Amino acid sequence: MHDVRTVRADPAAFDAAMARRGLPPVAKEILSHDNARRAAQTSAQDVQARRNQISKEIGQVKRQGGASGELEAEAVALRTRMEKLEHEASAAERAQNVLLEALPNVLQAEVPDGRDEADNVVLHQQGEPRDLGFPEKQHFELGESWGLMDFGAAAKLAGARFTVLKGQLARLERALAQYMLSLHVDEHGFTETSIPLLVNDATMYGTGQLPKFEEDLFRTTDGRWLIPTAEVPLTNMAAGEILPEDRLPWRMASLSPCFRSEAGSAGRDTRGMLRQHQFNKVEMVVVTTPETSEQEHQQMTACAERVLTELGLVWRRVLLCAGDTGFASTKTYDLEVWLPGQKAWREISSCSNCGDFQARRMGARFRPVGGKGTSFLHTLNGSGVAVGRALIAVLETHQQQDGSVLVPQVLAPWMGSITCIGAPS
Repeated sequence: MHDVRTVRADPAAFDAAMARRGLPPVAKEILSHDNARRAAQTSAQDVQARRNQISKEIGQVKRQGGASGELEAEAVALRTRMEKLEHEASAAERAQNVLLEALPNVLQAEVPDGRDEADNVVLHQQGEPRDLGFPEKQHFELGESWGLMDFGAAAKLAGARFTVLKGQLARLERALAQYMLSLHVDEHGFTETSIPLLVNDATMYGTGQLPKFEEDLFRTTDGRWLIPTAEVPLTNMAAGEILPEDRLPWRMASLSPCFRSEAGSAGRDTRGMLRQHQFNKVEMVVVTTPETSEQEHQQMTACAERVLTELGLVWRRVLLCAGDTGFASTKTYDLEVWLPGQKAWREISSCSNCGDFQARRMGARFRPVGGKGTSFLHTLNGSGVAVGRALIAVLETHQQQDGSVLVPQVLAPWMGSITCIGAPS
């Protein structure tokens, strides 16, 4: 959510910031409603001052035994006028906010211009894609050949874009999730947090899912929403709060199912587990001060990168361009893994700094140590990482010529004696 004072201070700069997002000028319309609101509020203050004065005059007249009918009639007229002005101010503010809440965050200067993923910038690459020396299979070919990945059963139970995992493959998924969560909690300083999977309108609004992205969400019959990511409830833990600065940064991590309607994805990634309505993810969220948010962004991204390195995956860090950066983000790094079966780079984690954009929507502030007043917090979120996509990457990267897959050593504490999946008997 944007501060209208920022628009008021430099309308041209605000329009230029939105132009980087591919949006037309909007400052003039916002300020038209802002001016109407402020004019109505000023008039209402003048009316209230006159009402206060009349009240005193009526009292004086009555104490002197005079007639106060005309003054009382004026007071009634002023009350009607006051109600009208308050209504006008509220209507103008609503119209102003409808515009503001639909606009994306202002991008950091270092975010490159561009329209889509083709214009993203690769900053670092770990490892090189290599030929495995035999025809590589995609993850679903491996999983189905073992009878451990069942899309037919999932379709019978729930429809398209769901998966049933069985046996050792289900255990591998669980091992990946436990490994990631343990790493972030035990070694990276995040607090493990178990969160609701259903949230209310205010919670979805706070992180920017509502009202703009309603079609991407699942809603229950009682008006709650299934979370698209644990970012939503984790970040909203700070909603309406004034946190003391010495409690910051506030780092939280959660393993949860995520639910997405995948609106607009018809025909994309219909085979396999890449684009699902339900998937598990380890999410990292940081709530901090403006002075430390950039440092936290780098550190969070490094936490996710460590996961990929320890799993023996080939990966790269990508700085998203203006046209590919998410609605609430001021800067985003995507981590992409190389999938030998697809012979393609695919996103496995997004780590975003949202600045104070979400905090303004949520009313989340902090009080500086030894200082007066409060300021808006900065919020950050990152996948640490998507469990299903990590499973895909492990299967395709560590597949062997005989159709089996070696289990990364880092997962041994959760895999027991299983070191290879799908090995011929």
